[in-house]
Amino acid sequence: MQKIAIVTGGASGLGLAATKKFVANGVKTIIIGRNEDNLKKTAEELGDLCSYIVFDLSNLDGIPQLVTGILAKYGSIDILVNNAGINMKKAFTTVTDADFQLIIQTNLNSVFALSREVTKAMLEKQKGCIINISSMAAQYGIPLVIGYTAAKTGIEGMTKAMAVELSPKGIRVNCVAPGFIKTNMSAKALDSDPERKQKVMSRTPMGYLGEPEDVAEAIYFLSSDAAKYITGVILPVDGGNSIGF
Repeated sequence: MQKIAIVTGGASGLGLAATKKFVANGVKTIIIGRNEDNLKKTAEELGDLCSYIVFDLSNLDGIPQLVTGILAKYGSIDILVNNAGINMKKAFTTVTDADFQLIIQTNLNSVFALSREVTKAMLEKQKGCIINISSMAAQYGIPLVIGYTAAKTGIEGMTKAMAVELSPKGIRVNCVAPGFIKTNMSAKALDSDPERKQKVMSRTPMGYLGEPEDVAEAIYFLSSDAAKYITGVILPVDGGNSIGF
């Protein structure tokens, strides 16, 4: 039976790599995001196995209806990849309450709300797989990203709590923590900050940036039957960055 996956932020960066991996393996993939042009282009490029929904996940009130609509159209949801997120670089003392709330709302609250609604459907079948996306910001301290760090640390705690509660009911919950990955955004950011780039490389034992596909492979593995006895893990895909010296 064909599996149905949702990938939030599935039209760019790591989300796009995951979407391509699912589609290549015959998984019907629904991508959700705010940028209709990106979503449409990706769906057209990937064909019948990819469809899209334009939705701002920070609109928590709309999430139950979003999930109900997906279930009505596709029948079930087998895999949820909570990938969508935003970042903001600011000195700690200049981050306003509104700044902080914006990051938490998009990166943590929406993951909670979407996972809750999707879980309700998964519980009916006693089967499903949720994969959250964390960051090196939850593995060690990174300056200037306090809201992002708080959200990603929350994601890791939530992953473990969800796994313990839901795994007895057939729903596996895991988390991938990407290191420094070569996306358009990160490559540009590092190239414009040689000191930061040097620091990243010096503490990454493998000595080079990862590819989005490296993260997609981990996401796909955790969603597959090959990982049927794995739940509650935080899997760094980071070239050793999180343990680097």
